[in-house]
Amino acid sequence: MSGRGSAELLELSGIALRVAEEAAALVQAGFRAGPHGLRVEEKGPHDLVTQFDRASEDLLVARLGALTPGIAVVGEEQGAARAAEPRGGLVWYVDPLDGTTNFVHGHPFWCVSVGLMDDDTPVAGAVVAPMLGLRWTGFRPREPEPLGAAPAPPDGEARRNGERCAVSATASLAHAMVATGFPPVRDRAPDNNFDAFMTVKRKAQAIRRCGSAAIDLCMVADGTYDAYWERRLHAWDVAAGSAIVRGAGGVITALDGGPPDYHVGNIVASNGLLHDPIIALFT
Repeated sequence: MSGRGSAELLELSGIALRVAEEAAALVQAGFRAGPHGLRVEEKGPHDLVTQFDRASEDLLVARLGALTPGIAVVGEEQGAARAAEPRGGLVWYVDPLDGTTNFVHGHPFWCVSVGLMDDDTPVAGAVVAPMLGLRWTGFRPREPEPLGAAPAPPDGEARRNGERCAVSATASLAHAMVATGFPPVRDRAPDNNFDAFMTVKRKAQAIRRCGSAAIDLCMVADGTYDAYWERRLHAWDVAAGSAIVRGAGGVITALDGGPPDYHVGNIVASNGLLHDPIIALFT
């Protein structure tokens, strides 16, 4: 199918921001609520869920269903098996509370993430981090299959708090701030990301690990981070942030430099200038 145009994606990114703001306000009401106001469960080792994750997802599914009928909505709390299935066409992927562990501990680095995929390419999204006072939006159409002549570069944009933003111009790992994260299950290499962390740590100026993939991607898009990589993510973790990185002029690939599979989630996002040097550390 043909990709969606910029005007449609701009409108859809606005809808994503609208519903993400509503969900973030709901979740914020429970931030630092204390043990009597917060019900915490373990979905698995090091993997938490609260009543605010579930209420936020219910709101997102209902509002997106009302505002964009005909576009499927896939959320984190629907169950990993159903949510991990690749799907064609337009699909919303929502993370109702990215950074739940931070949220539970009263750490402000958490967000609501609403991303749109078109044939499994992130094309539009919004991320709202209320305790940081930050919200990002962005879009970029899916490039069509080439038919002889090279297609024209697609339109796109990324915004941080309403102002246009772009990836950084850092060209050296020695001067780069890079972000990463670690999966809940960390019992084996290379999936636990420990070895890669040490390898990059030796080359980069700084590494940050703050606990929200969506925010990390957005901070690549706005030039705060020069690159970001992580393993074993899910589409709801990365759909919005990846669309915003694409809109900001960034590059996203698999860890080996090939096409990214957002349902497998072993990805690298960068300003483009640092992409090959980062990939070389993993291969």
